[in-house]
Amino acid sequence: MNQYETVFILTPVLSEPQMKEAVEKFKDILVKEGAEIINEENWGLKKLAYPIEKKSTGFYQLIEFKAAPTVIDKLELNYRRDERVTRFLTFRMDKYAAEYAAKRRNLKIN
Repeated sequence: MNQYETVFILTPVLSEPQMKEAVEKFKDILVKEGAEIINEENWGLKKLAYPIEKKSTGFYQLIEFKAAPTVIDKLELNYRRDERVTRFLTFRMDKYAAEYAAKRRNLKIN
């Protein structure tokens, strides 16, 4: 199992419950595929670097997880099919990135 980090941007027209429901949907996909969710962060509504679909803001969400490589294809397919997702990025973390993420989590908790 590899360690991954995925960040996705949801459209800003969603209400708080709709946004949380969308995040839960993607977390459920990961759990059903056997992934272990390590960390989840809601970065909130942020300004985009450039307008996407005539929108200048979006809800940012980060999920850090351990999973088999085949899970990524299913996750990204669901990102593409969901109209609430504006952009997404998923990458495999090497050992240095995983160490840095663990330090960052520990600093956030304290």
